[in-house]
Amino acid sequence: MKILVPVKRVVDYNVRIRVKPDGSGIETDNVKMSMNPFDEIAVEEAVRQKEAGVATEVIAVSCGVEKSQDTLRTAMAVGADRSVLVKTTAVLQPLAVARMLQKIVEKEQPDLVILGKQATDDDANQTGQMLAALLDWPQATSVSALKIENGKAMVTCEVDDGQEMLALTLPAVITADLRLNEPRYVTLPNMMKAKKKPVETTTPEELGVPVDSRLKMLKVAEPAARSQVQMVPDIATLVSRLKNEAKVI
Repeated sequence: MKILVPVKRVVDYNVRIRVKPDGSGIETDNVKMSMNPFDEIAVEEAVRQKEAGVATEVIAVSCGVEKSQDTLRTAMAVGADRSVLVKTTAVLQPLAVARMLQKIVEKEQPDLVILGKQATDDDANQTGQMLAALLDWPQATSVSALKIENGKAMVTCEVDDGQEMLALTLPAVITADLRLNEPRYVTLPNMMKAKKKPVETTTPEELGVPVDSRLKMLKVAEPAARSQVQMVPDIATLVSRLKNEAKVI
């Protein structure tokens, strides 16, 4: 059984996001980058399935700039066997990424694709669903538990009013929720070993996938500063201020 895990290079979650002076986007120059946290969970789950003897190979895939190889090396340090980089400097949107992943899936023929449910930079939560639609495969999103047996993926999904349990016939696409697992710490010896693992490189042009943007970013702005918090002595004072000062009731 082969598992494919797409991973994305994003601004590290510990870094304070800064908007560019011209409002065209967020500042990424000289900023620490790392693997999207939800993708870390996806990689961890794929490796656990391999360690349990369910999967035989784990392949990491990333779409982006040359430095995305660092993200792939991290995935291989966790336990992925090899990786594929679709190298491009274009600003990628979910549909373009899904189409590139579709081409990789058609070539590699995995039994399961595990993605993070969303990326922390755009919070789109679209790529996994689009990929499943392009492949016409069963899908499950926000998965918090996974068990593979008898050619099916038994999953528990986090939904608005609780949990939903599904049985997906493989091949399938699932997206990982935070509750699925806790990613392991990547050790330095494993990072050194990952440098020796192969990274295959291709381009959108070689895959025959256009990367033209379908959406245009008009402006990025800092959120408005919060007003100073005021403590009130009782409920009556709170209601009075909401009515007479804030004018919200």
